[in-house]
Amino acid sequence: MSETYTPTARTRVAREADRGVYDRAAAYEILDEGFICHVGFVADGQPFVIPTGYGRIGDNLYIHGSAASRMLRNLDRGVAVCVTVTLLDGLVLARSIFNHSMNYRSVVVLGTAVAVNDPAEKLEALHRLSEHILPGRWAESRQPNERELKATLVMRLPIAEFSAKVRQGPPIDDEEDYAFPTWAGVIPLRMVVGNPIDDPRLMPGQEVPKYAREYSRKR
Repeated sequence: MSETYTPTARTRVAREADRGVYDRAAAYEILDEGFICHVGFVADGQPFVIPTGYGRIGDNLYIHGSAASRMLRNLDRGVAVCVTVTLLDGLVLARSIFNHSMNYRSVVVLGTAVAVNDPAEKLEALHRLSEHILPGRWAESRQPNERELKATLVMRLPIAEFSAKVRQGPPIDDEEDYAFPTWAGVIPLRMVVGNPIDDPRLMPGQEVPKYAREYSRKR
C-alpha cells in the first residue's frame, strides 16, 4: 500500500529536488529489485563503504555475514549507518557534455542497526535474504546448521529514515544546444541473464530448476 513519507533534513533530496521520491511503495519496489546494497559507516575515524547482499521484511532491511566481519561488528556496537541501493537504467547522451546524465533509481536508508538474537527471526531473515536473491532456492537447499547459524551475524535496520531518487527520460539540454548537430538520446541498460552452467560435480540426473532457468530480477 502506498504511503507518503515526510523526509527528514538528512534525507530530503536537495540537489535535483524534483527527483526526490518519498513514497514507501516506490522505495520498496527499488529495494526489492536490487541485488547489492552499499553499507557506509565510520570506524575509528575511517569511513568505510562495503557492498553486501540484503533482504527486506516489511519495514526492515536485513544484512548478514560472518560474526567476525568488521562491518557487522561495528554495526553491532550501534554505529550510525547509511545503506544505499542503486539501479542503473540507462546512459543519457545530451548534446553538450555538461548535460550528459544517467537514468537511475536509488534509495538511501539512514539509521542504527541491531543484531537479531531471536533464533526464529534470524532464520526468517536468512530465508528472506536467500529468497530475495533467488526465489525458490531455499526450499531445495540444505538448511543452515547450528554451527553455521552461530558463525553468522544478522543485523536489522528499520526503514524509518529514507528517501528515493529517480531520474528517467530523455536528455535535457540548454535551449540553444538543441540546434547542435549530434545524436542525442538514451542507451537503455538492463541485466542480462545467461544460461545456467552445471557444477562439474553435479550428481547425475539433476536438471536445472525452473527458477534458475527462467531467472529474472523483475518482480
